[in-house]
Amino acid sequence: MFKLRKKRIPHIYYGWMIVFVGLVSMAFWFGIRTTFSVFYVALLERFPWSRGESAGVQSMALITYTLLAPLVGGLIDRFGPRRVIIPGILTLATGLVLCAKIDTLFQFYLLYGVIVSAGTTCIGIVSYSAVLAHWFDAKRGLASGIAVSGMGLGTFVLVPLSQYFISLWGWRVTFIVLGALSLAALLPLNALFLRHKPQELGFHPDGLNLEDGQGLQSSGITQSPEAKKDRGLREIIKTGPFWALFVFPSLAVAGVYVVLVHNVRFLVDQGMDPMRAALIFAITGVVSSVFRIFWGWLSDRIGRETTYTLGMLSICMGVASLLLMDVTGSAGFVYTFAAFFGIGWGVTAPMFMSAAADLFKGRVFGLIYGIIEGAIGIGGAFGSWVAGAIFDRTQSYQWAFFLALVVFALSGVFMWMAAPRKARLET
Repeated sequence: MFKLRKKRIPHIYYGWMIVFVGLVSMAFWFGIRTTFSVFYVALLERFPWSRGESAGVQSMALITYTLLAPLVGGLIDRFGPRRVIIPGILTLATGLVLCAKIDTLFQFYLLYGVIVSAGTTCIGIVSYSAVLAHWFDAKRGLASGIAVSGMGLGTFVLVPLSQYFISLWGWRVTFIVLGALSLAALLPLNALFLRHKPQELGFHPDGLNLEDGQGLQSSGITQSPEAKKDRGLREIIKTGPFWALFVFPSLAVAGVYVVLVHNVRFLVDQGMDPMRAALIFAITGVVSSVFRIFWGWLSDRIGRETTYTLGMLSICMGVASLLLMDVTGSAGFVYTFAAFFGIGWGVTAPMFMSAAADLFKGRVFGLIYGIIEGAIGIGGAFGSWVAGAIFDRTQSYQWAFFLALVVFALSGVFMWMAAPRKARLET
């Protein structure tokens, strides 16, 4: 008689559930942040505020993010993610509902720029970078890319959805709806499924089993002596790679926010219907989602620096399309903008996360990445404000778009100076 052999069911590593939780949460984090562009248009039509002072609300939100990001990262290192993220979800939902009561510019700065931003900081890239760095090593780029693809997904869904609700019910009701959606989607997901480290479930990073005595060596990868050190904050901030890592994301995000905050208003100025402009913006989001996964996968194979350089070239082509559209008046450039800006935008977050973890993963990584995100917040605040200020002075976005091209190029240079390839796990 023949004995039937039972097939072993492949183990599905729980780290991919962490990736999914991060993807959904970051969809709301960045989706809500980018809906500012459509609320911006609606509020400018309702109140007699200038573009510069109104765009300053987004700058205020990013300043709040800058101040809180290191705190959030440090608290996650100490207390774990759920004790930080769940209160953040409640703060976010409350802030969005309160935004329905906005009647003055001060209220807009306080409710959106401070309270909503405080909530989004807790469900953003700082929190999930601090978690994912522990769950993946060999597939860090891919895992990071999948998780942050939620940023583009959130833009694709929430920007046109918000514009639709604003057209249907007005901006006040739309704020309430966003608050309710955030609470319903994020609270149970994070409360039930989020875990801090794979060791809690008996695994090494990438799913290697602790009971087998297998560590990183069993996956065929080794680590450089410098990267093996679990250094403290004081030691890390004395290194050149830390300061290059501090600078290159902030420069990139400054350029990104020139476009994110003002592109819908720019397209409306060019004669485009607000709903169509919001949809174009949403397309850049979904393109970026696909390419966040692609760039993360590619960086595991050809390196973070080369991958990032290709992405910066793409995003520069997208911004150049806006310049050409402004100069020539040709609406066709809106499609090359949506494609190339989305492609290049997709390289940013996965490379920020992966390069930082390659260089400084350890017991204070949440704090380190929080500091990096603080620098990113400064860059975003500057980009949001300066583009509006340039328009108020020149009645054109041309110099703002040119500035974006310059900072993207400089960002690529500083990525090479950070040199995560020197600390990365090598085959």
